[in-house]
Amino acid sequence: MNLVFLGPAGSGKGTQAKKLEADFGVTQISTGDLLREAVRLGTDLGKQADPLMQQGKLVPDELVVGIIEERFQRGGLENGFLLDGFPRTLPQAEALDRMLERNGMKLDKVLSLEVPEELLYERITGRRSCPKCGTVYHVSAAPPKRAGFCDIDGEALIQRSDDSPEKLKNRLEVFRKEIPQVKQHYARQGLLAEIHGVGTPEGIYTEIRKALGR
Repeated sequence: MNLVFLGPAGSGKGTQAKKLEADFGVTQISTGDLLREAVRLGTDLGKQADPLMQQGKLVPDELVVGIIEERFQRGGLENGFLLDGFPRTLPQAEALDRMLERNGMKLDKVLSLEVPEELLYERITGRRSCPKCGTVYHVSAAPPKRAGFCDIDGEALIQRSDDSPEKLKNRLEVFRKEIPQVKQHYARQGLLAEIHGVGTPEGIYTEIRKALGR
């Protein structure tokens, strides 16, 4: 299966992507991780992206798609891929279409997790993570055994700077503006499945499996 996951910050894309990865062997691809990896490996595209990322500027769509294409060409995607949170704009979706066509690939389904904004604020602003191992907690929904410290290595937990209410408000405004066009683009291709993203992770995953016919 070749999939795209759409959804705002806090919608649960990462949690559900890991379940799909475990059950079906699809490879989760995060564009943020790919960009950092390309910079670390010193690829041509990574060298172009590095100064932009250092300055906090947006990396151009074609450059991001090029880095995704680099990853595809490295192989290891025999069971398919899951693009997590990309594309986020219509030009990105169109650029992704062109790249997939160039490589003789196609999408099987685009999953959009639908979650009310008030719930997103609760999920995101309560999120804490371990700076050492990356484990993510939530102050009320999934707290650590000892408040403020990681269960695994005892490190003091931190709140990511972009998990503040102000930053989340800005991210959601951009998402609200751009994502309807992306959804329409995939709906016209018969690929879009909207998933009610409220409830237990297991219940939401069951709805995703139904949408995939699995």
